[in-house]
Amino acid sequence: MRFRDLKKQKKQQQSQKKLPVVKYVSYPDKIKAFITDMFMIYAPILYIITYLVMGGKDEFQSSQLAPLIGVSLYGLVYALLIAKFGQTPGKKAYTMKVVDDKTYEKIGFFKALCRFMAFLFSATILLGLLTPFYRKDKKALHDIICSTVEIYE
Repeated sequence: MRFRDLKKQKKQQQSQKKLPVVKYVSYPDKIKAFITDMFMIYAPILYIITYLVMGGKDEFQSSQLAPLIGVSLYGLVYALLIAKFGQTPGKKAYTMKVVDDKTYEKIGFFKALCRFMAFLFSATILLGLLTPFYRKDKKALHDIICSTVEIYE
């Protein structure tokens, strides 16, 4: 068999592979998962920083560095969980996961960290959080930027 024929056969096999049928996550479920993550991940981080590191709420409130450290730690934990398991505790509670939008496989740590930073940006301008209402695939701005999508398991 000629190389050209083998290559053509391989292309045909790849085109016959179909991507799995996926169901995109609804916006209310995204919000519920986000709130769950805030209580399960971010609140303990803030508690530790406020009372164990800073020594009390007054020191925390007067510090400009403490909230930045809290958000940074939350972003690292979030990215680790997304990269390792494809989901955070809140996403697991609502049986959803974050995957690549073309291959539907888990994303890496740096892509998950980039997604978190893009989320901070899109939440700041608010327009990014409204995009799921106008898209069929329910992608927010941070999903569009990082080529990810949230699907049900």
